[in-house]
Amino acid sequence: MIAAVALSLQGLHKAFDGSPILRGVDLELRAGERCALIGPNGAGKSSLFHLVSGRYRADAGRITLHGVDITRQSPQQINRLGLARSFQITSLFPRLSAFENVRCALLWTLGYRYAFWRRMGGSHEASARALTVLQQVGLAARADVAAGELSYAEQRALELAVTIAADASVILLDEPTAGMSRAESAAMVALIREVTMGKTLLMVEHDMQVVFDLADRIAVMDNGRVIACDTAPRIRANEDVQALYLDRRRHG
Repeated sequence: MIAAVALSLQGLHKAFDGSPILRGVDLELRAGERCALIGPNGAGKSSLFHLVSGRYRADAGRITLHGVDITRQSPQQINRLGLARSFQITSLFPRLSAFENVRCALLWTLGYRYAFWRRMGGSHEASARALTVLQQVGLAARADVAAGELSYAEQRALELAVTIAADASVILLDEPTAGMSRAESAAMVALIREVTMGKTLLMVEHDMQVVFDLADRIAVMDNGRVIACDTAPRIRANEDVQALYLDRRRHG
């Protein structure tokens, strides 16, 4: 049985100050699939993530999440519909503890609204879920440590915890292993595989070992378009992909 389409990108265009960045991106991910988005710097990968997560608005094209059109929705609306993303640069509250960072991510999802007179200590559901998520990413013993005092690898694990906290069905990860050692990358790959089990994953990643370890399919971007999307063996054999990377090496 073929899984339902979880995320569909159709003819996405985006330009900044008249310069086209995305030139008609088409990509479709099925529920439970893990897809890696690769390509040279400037190919449009981060801009595409910003469109999908609602940070930018597409100039043309359509984005659907589980069949719902999210092209013009805000990041908050998209998150509530089941999509969450991380960022290339760690975006945590450094003075808050690991526990507080995760709980903050949960409060809005659980129906809490900004109210200066309400004490958050009573939000038992959010607190329980936050501890569960920290356990999932191996940070339960570090729950009370300020995010800014965690090691770099622990901060990336905490950001993953914040991303998955609301139990989104579609996860976008932007270079989750950037700046890590080989051992740290291997540990992060194992962690991502575990916490995204059964979810749909789209990730930008430059470490090809991580890509091959995690991805069911690889989508290759160049000059604002997806030029190929297939399994790793077929991507390796794709003439357009070979030409792209051989040309980059010759002129790099």
